[in-house]
Amino acid sequence: MSQSVCIISTRAPYSGQSAREALDAVLVCASYDVPATLLLMGDGVLQLLKGQDSQHIPRKNLSAMLQVLPLYGIETIHVDETSLLERGLAASELCQAVTVVSQDRLPQFIGQHAKVLNF
Repeated sequence: MSQSVCIISTRAPYSGQSAREALDAVLVCASYDVPATLLLMGDGVLQLLKGQDSQHIPRKNLSAMLQVLPLYGIETIHVDETSLLERGLAASELCQAVTVVSQDRLPQFIGQHAKVLNF
C-alpha cells in the first residue's frame, strides 16, 4: 500500500468551511507529491452541481478550486453512488466528470489508501 491519502468530503459546499478545507487538503497533498484521492459523499456531492453562485453569501465559489485539481494531478473526482441516488442526482448533472463508486465497492476503495481524512 502506497502512502496515498483518501480525502472524504461530506458537507454541502457552503454550509461551513469543511468543503473548502477538504479541497485545500487535496491541493496540499498534491503539491507535496502525496498521492491523494477526493471522495465526495453525503451532501458533499452537492459541491459538483452546475450553476452554483456564491456571490450573495460570504463564501468563495468552490467551482474554481475544483477546476484546478487536474493541474495538481488530481484527474478524477470520486462520488458515492448512494449519495447521488439519495439526492435524486445523476453523474451527468454534475459540473465535472466523475467516477462513481458503488456502495459495495466503497469499503475496498477507501481501504486501499494508507490514510483517510474526513471533512
